[in-house]
Amino acid sequence: MKFTDTRTGIQNDLTFTDVIVKGIAPSGGLFVPTELPCINAEQLQSLAALPYWEQAAKVYEWFNIDIGDDAIGEAMAQAYGSQWGHTDIAPITTLTDNVHVLELTHGPTSAFKDMALQCMPRFLSLALKKMQERGKLDKDLLVLVATSGDTGKAALDGFANRDQTNIIVFYPEEGVSDLQKKQMATQIGENVGVYGVRGNFDDCQSAVKDAFADDEFNDWLHENVGIQLSSANSINWGRLMPQIAYYLSTCARLKSDGRLADGEILDIAVPTGNFGNILGAWYAKQMGAPIGRLICASNSNNVLTDFIRSGTYDISDRPFFTTPSPSMDILISSNLERLLYHLADAEKTMKWMDELKTTGSFTVDSATLDALQNDFVGGWISDDESLCRIKRCWKDHQYLIDPHTAVALDVALDEQENNPVLIVATAHWSKFAPSVLRALLKVDFDEPLPEPYAGHSDFETLDDVTELASGCSPVPEAIESLRATPSRFKTVIDATPDSIKGAVQDWVGAI
Repeated sequence: MKFTDTRTGIQNDLTFTDVIVKGIAPSGGLFVPTELPCINAEQLQSLAALPYWEQAAKVYEWFNIDIGDDAIGEAMAQAYGSQWGHTDIAPITTLTDNVHVLELTHGPTSAFKDMALQCMPRFLSLALKKMQERGKLDKDLLVLVATSGDTGKAALDGFANRDQTNIIVFYPEEGVSDLQKKQMATQIGENVGVYGVRGNFDDCQSAVKDAFADDEFNDWLHENVGIQLSSANSINWGRLMPQIAYYLSTCARLKSDGRLADGEILDIAVPTGNFGNILGAWYAKQMGAPIGRLICASNSNNVLTDFIRSGTYDISDRPFFTTPSPSMDILISSNLERLLYHLADAEKTMKWMDELKTTGSFTVDSATLDALQNDFVGGWISDDESLCRIKRCWKDHQYLIDPHTAVALDVALDEQENNPVLIVATAHWSKFAPSVLRALLKVDFDEPLPEPYAGHSDFETLDDVTELASGCSPVPEAIESLRATPSRFKTVIDATPDSIKGAVQDWVGAI
């Protein structure tokens, strides 16, 4: 398996282990596989009879990564083991004959990021060992993560106390739920750090990217503390491959149990922020999975909807909204760069990324737009519409969903044609209990809650929801236990490159 840089188009000699350690390409672009494996219907169907960890291992074997099959299997068995709250790992619930829900919510942090971040750290450890054996690396790694909420905790959980690896997470102080903040602030581990940032996710992500691009800063880390930076955000190819695996697995299981008939194709609706999750479905489609339209569902930060419909990506004068679905409160969708490279070429991709950085917008050519619209449909809903969908889903199906999943469900039902559709559920409802409570009480997002619910904490709100929605899926123990867990991390910094780099220098000086 070889890789190409999205901004130079140069195929290099880097392997999977090189790329997962480096995280980002030297040009500032992203790594993409030079070729994708093609699988036939028989190979796909063979997945259905296997436990999930073996399904994921088989997908990695198809990619022919430079790690042996036995080591892949061992890592996958650990990644998808007893720490999961469901034996199927990613179960599929059917709401109606033509509407299914892929539940990526049963991992240790109750969010879809667990699917990749229980897996990726284990492969990063294998990659470090392999690179050291080759004499290509003699330093420990420091993983820097910018998070809009769920990635941070999932990455902290996956990397905590892992040898030769440290991790620092930066999150927007006012842009995550109180419960997400508590999940990160209570993280155990001697190799972890957490900082709140004054600003939104895009500010946070841009400042972290600047740290990667600053040669002087990276040289200081190498020379003074023997550390090399890496990434656990979805800009790292190691985050994308586990996502490809669960889409291939889902198609195989739906066909095996008759919910996807022979000759049928499956539309997939994904609540989308940084574009990595839906891109995993696109890669699965390119490999041969029976996937039709990819429905890119957005909240009020609907830059992707506008782009898919018009071909213009414009954030120059676009307001940033804080919504009930904070993990989607993103205006710069980093993984879109990978798709643009595949649909066009490196020269155009670099031009568009430069225009986005300097002017805040770019417009693709007509051929690229046609290719984009051949696979993708964009749609968005308002904050109050997402809350209404939570209420309606509970009323119609006795199935409680979080605001992100509600965005995907609502847009999918609006865009659905003849194909069965898969809704990707990205978080357990309990992570966003205040918004779910509003939905059940029919209170708009910007309106005060009535008595006796006014002023309740997130944890009191968990109790309110379970009382109102009797019979809903229970609060996971990992979330329930946060009530009595004290916070370790309370520092808040500015969303500037200098503040991020200063925090890193302070942190590495203290370990």
